[in-house]
Amino acid sequence: MMSRTQNSEKGENPSRTSKLPAGGVVLLVLAGLLAAAVFVIFRLSFVMLETRESLQTLKEEIEALGENISELMSTQQPSCPPPPEAKSQRDLVRRPEWEKYQGSLYYFSIQMSSWNKSRRSCTDLGSDLVKIDSREEQVFLESRLRGLMENQYDKFWIGLTDSEEEGKWLWVDGSPLNKSLSFWMSWEPDDWKVTYSAGEDCAAIGIKEAADDLIRWFDQFCSLARRSICEKPADLPKPAERLRDTQR
Repeated sequence: MMSRTQNSEKGENPSRTSKLPAGGVVLLVLAGLLAAAVFVIFRLSFVMLETRESLQTLKEEIEALGENISELMSTQQPSCPPPPEAKSQRDLVRRPEWEKYQGSLYYFSIQMSSWNKSRRSCTDLGSDLVKIDSREEQVFLESRLRGLMENQYDKFWIGLTDSEEEGKWLWVDGSPLNKSLSFWMSWEPDDWKVTYSAGEDCAAIGIKEAADDLIRWFDQFCSLARRSICEKPADLPKPAERLRDTQR
């Protein structure tokens, strides 16, 4: 029994002799990593070399293109852009916001101001507050105002006033009102002074309260903020005609 035990202890263990030492495994792993690192470095160096050559080629092509463009521009004569086409006074008169009817142009202002300020705004545009000369013109204005008025209080100044003498209504050109061509409301002008002690000396066109189909004239306090209607001739006089007018 003792001899067998001793022999077995003295004999070699096959499982121990087949395993590599731990240090050898580590060396193999390090060698593999080193080889991989060398390969990666070599590959990156090759790629960088190719990129540098490509950039150099691209730079040379850009420089050559710039030289060609410079030569091409030097052979062309410099030219100035054509001056903008000058608009005639006639074109300025017929701006889109002006509406033509018969021989006049009309501008329906959306700016609300007093009668005097509204008139100044019209004169700044080379016009004046509208003068209504005929029933046809009144009908035209009515047709346009129906789409512009928001309620019965929304009225437009016209070029009629009796501010110089009460009851003597004059148009802005100084001509007296033709009573047969007036379109006052049935009770107007009444020069109502209960609300405004100065009275009502300026005419406005608007809708009768609770009667949307009736557009007539009202005398009102001149400092009220209202919209307005400007008017001017559709056709400007020819230069020769203007010269004759100035020589008279």
